[in-house]
Amino acid sequence: MDELTRWVLSVDRRALVMRALETSSAFSASEIASRSGRSVQNISRALRELEERGLVECLTPEKPSWKRYLLTPRGRAVLDDLKAIELIA
Repeated sequence: MDELTRWVLSVDRRALVMRALETSSAFSASEIASRSGRSVQNISRALRELEERGLVECLTPEKPSWKRYLLTPRGRAVLDDLKAIELIA
């Protein structure tokens, strides 16, 4: 397991967000929070962390709120690694 995969797993909200973004649809922090039962603040923090590492991309950076996110190719590769080692379904 590489360092980036371990980093994602070190805080459960990161893996949760990556799983939510697995589909090709873009989601906002509030949509992920609603689906997961987590707070918007918790999900927003995970999205910022993942974006800083190049795992997610904001599609609407000009908007002050309701930003929409997608996994980057790098993020998809990490998600595939997590699934391959059966750490997430």
